[in-house]
Amino acid sequence: MKEMIYKMKIKSKKIFEESSFYDKEFEELGIILKKEVNSTFGKSLAIRVVDAGSDNSPEIELVNLTAPHYDIERFGITFVASPRHADVLIVTGPVTLNMAVALKKTYEAIPSPKWVISLGDDACGQGIFKDSYAVIGSVEKVIPIDVKIPGNPPNPKEIMKGFIDLMKVIKEKKHY
Repeated sequence: MKEMIYKMKIKSKKIFEESSFYDKEFEELGIILKKEVNSTFGKSLAIRVVDAGSDNSPEIELVNLTAPHYDIERFGITFVASPRHADVLIVTGPVTLNMAVALKKTYEAIPSPKWVISLGDDACGQGIFKDSYAVIGSVEKVIPIDVKIPGNPPNPKEIMKGFIDLMKVIKEKKHY
């Protein structure tokens, strides 16, 4: 029986197809973002993310940006665990009643100048939870924001465009 197995030709199908990811628009946005980050923050931009009550779809897109598929770190963007290490705060979701104090404390812990992005329809006050009894509402009702990135959820390119918009806002305010 063993001899028979050794003599059989076993054919298997490929489990996956070879593919290459190259998104010209994403790469062009990345080059622009890298130049803006270099001139505004000096080579890197550290971001702290706070989920103030989201449905996790914006966080999934942010995680996608850090995965090898997009690899946003090559453009100078990093995500940090401590607000004390952050240049920018990204807030997702409508601010729930239970998260308002934590959001304010996180905002206060970020070194000045403070820059804030509201990410996703809920954070921008446009989502389905905007009139819920359990939420305060958009991020700007709790802390000041600089850039809104709407979408449910915004895709990685829209998020990158939002980062570029933030660089423009910072340069206009000349607080760097």
